[in-house]
Amino acid sequence: MSVPPACQLILDLENRRGVSCRGVVTAISTNALMEQLCLKYQQRPWTETLRLVYFCMDNPLRRPVSHAPDSPLLSCMEKIERTLHAKSMFSVMNALESLSRQKGLNVHVSPSGTACYITSMMFYLEVQLEKDGNLMDVKLAHFGEAPVVCDDLVQLLRMKNYDAFGRILEDLSNMYQIPGNSEMKAKGYLALQALEKDLYSMSLLDRTQDVNRVTEILHGKVGHLVPRTGGTPMNIEFYISPYQILEAELNPGSQVCGTKTVVTIEGTDMLHKLPLSPLIVDPQSGEDSNPAFLQLTDELSMDLPALFVLKFHQPVPMSSSSIEDIHRLTGIQISGLKLAPLYELIVWSALKDKCSEELSTNESCFFVSLPDCPKHCYFINKGSEKSDLAGALVSKIPFSHPKCVPGVIEILRHQVAYNTLISSCVSDKHINEDDSELLYFEVVPHRNTSFCVFFLHPVKENLACVMIDVITSREVHCHLQLNPQDPALSCSDDFIARAVKSCMSVPVVMRAIFRNAAKVKADSKTQDMDVDTKQPHEPPSEQITDSDSLKESPSVAGQHDLVVTNKPSITDSTEENLSTAKLETLGDNMEKS
Repeated sequence: MSVPPACQLILDLENRRGVSCRGVVTAISTNALMEQLCLKYQQRPWTETLRLVYFCMDNPLRRPVSHAPDSPLLSCMEKIERTLHAKSMFSVMNALESLSRQKGLNVHVSPSGTACYITSMMFYLEVQLEKDGNLMDVKLAHFGEAPVVCDDLVQLLRMKNYDAFGRILEDLSNMYQIPGNSEMKAKGYLALQALEKDLYSMSLLDRTQDVNRVTEILHGKVGHLVPRTGGTPMNIEFYISPYQILEAELNPGSQVCGTKTVVTIEGTDMLHKLPLSPLIVDPQSGEDSNPAFLQLTDELSMDLPALFVLKFHQPVPMSSSSIEDIHRLTGIQISGLKLAPLYELIVWSALKDKCSEELSTNESCFFVSLPDCPKHCYFINKGSEKSDLAGALVSKIPFSHPKCVPGVIEILRHQVAYNTLISSCVSDKHINEDDSELLYFEVVPHRNTSFCVFFLHPVKENLACVMIDVITSREVHCHLQLNPQDPALSCSDDFIARAVKSCMSVPVVMRAIFRNAAKVKADSKTQDMDVDTKQPHEPPSEQITDSDSLKESPSVAGQHDLVVTNKPSITDSTEENLSTAKLETLGDNMEKS
């Protein structure tokens, strides 16, 4: 005889409470069983029954998967929940209970049912609700501290953003995942507080009253630092591209942010000496605007099975040389890294940001549309895993002293600036969807943080090259290499370098070079016309490029004509039009500079 899943689940709960009902289930009919259950629960409200079901779902018995609750039970639960008003106190309380248990935390509800306490060994959250389910307050108390109101958590719960609320619960739990007893965990929290105070002191260096956020991001010693508030950890925004700055200007009030890292602490298998109190004596007392730190003595520090970490929401592709620089700076090896061709990692990261659907990282040909310019086709030579052309995806950077952070931030800025340039050649278009005019380019890694962009000379048929060397996130050197017999393109190395720093986009820079070349070509035609009046000559034959052959062998693109057809470029969507409009604005601003 089969037993309805909801009934079986409630009977399982009775077994846990010490009331054996399983023998009754096998001895009586389903109708009799249902009658007994109705009699038992008829005096109880639906809310209690639903709580009972959820309790069983969150605490399943250790039994074979074949006996697990099936879809009919889930369907019944959804119907019951829909019957209750979505904003009811019970509905909100139930969501908090379920979410907290998923994160391994304990939950207690006050006798009045208007307060929910989410607790662990080291902290607790108090969520206060009104009778109608509207949120009143959220307070957070760390070990040994008085509870404080958390406006960020209040906002998330009022928006019913339980996913973000769950991530904060997880971050709070992870902050105390340090081996040892509660005293050891409390010392870890004390060390994190000391680090945060030192980083905040460093963020005040060279800060003036009129400094803006973008300047802090790109030039501040520790970027744009936002202190920890409530359940949101301290975060550092250390790089923002010109494209993102422009996007914020075109969309006032939008929450456009650059690359961020979160400051926290994590447990380790080995002991590390961590400061338990701030080490900066006076932020202005050091040389070259660098703060002076106290010596890390036994009185100011403690050996803990933990390390400070800078964590990223999305892994950052970093070259092996950058990873080694961080290792030398912090003295701590980043573990768990898997080396791969750096450009393959940059392409993967760019596609993840730009594409809603997953594209293969094996793609190396991308089409970029720009206004007032033929469509660009970029072949990205991903190099190999050898030497400095290799890299890894870095999710976190461990360190043990606050003095390491400014240096690490500068390395990260440098790497992300380089990644931004390579990513500008990547798009979600890896197939030419029309017969529009094409310009072909090949991006080839050179060494460290330099690369070359090869293309056909706009006037002649020889290969030309722009070498871009990203010295730092704020300094770029460029060099245009041409065949000695080819005419100049009216683009000095300084002009190209300023163009790169202004837009950090390879396609926009190449468009500027081709626009200048068009002027040279027009002057050349004028000179030819003057010669024609004196000496006739045969017209040059038109050559059509086979795009398939170029795709198979982009390195020999110099043997073919640059122009494929004369059909104008066509944009496919409003989003693409907006994107190209931003690129056009960047290009115009860059050319004016």
